[in-house]
Amino acid sequence: MSTKYEVGSVLTGTVKGIQPYGAFVALDENTQGLVHISEVTHGYVKDVNDYLKIGDEVQVKVLSVDEKAGKISLSIRATQEAPAQQERTKAPAKKRQAAVVSTSAPEEGFNTLKDKLQEWIEQSDRQDLIKK
Repeated sequence: MSTKYEVGSVLTGTVKGIQPYGAFVALDENTQGLVHISEVTHGYVKDVNDYLKIGDEVQVKVLSVDEKAGKISLSIRATQEAPAQQERTKAPAKKRQAAVVSTSAPEEGFNTLKDKLQEWIEQSDRQDLIKK
């Protein structure tokens, strides 16, 4: 990197390349930085090509500089004012109804364990069912 770039500075650059993960922006003749897809604009970006084209001049903010690796992270989103968040109207809370518990035994279906236990106890007391 021929020029020192300060973190937080806002610069004008030219889009030189677009990849699925972001766009490469030339800051000068020898230096390029990457605008990650998450830093292109506020909100969700599915495809960088929907927002940028090669040759576009863009305002970018320097997020980080790694001189050893020669990498500069940039953000277009940081140079834009965040859109006003729409106030969400809170949906009325749903009222929960109490569960209806039936105390009577069902006429059809499975026997409850309580009913079967009583039946097993009675069977265990019967002498004719005891094996000798």
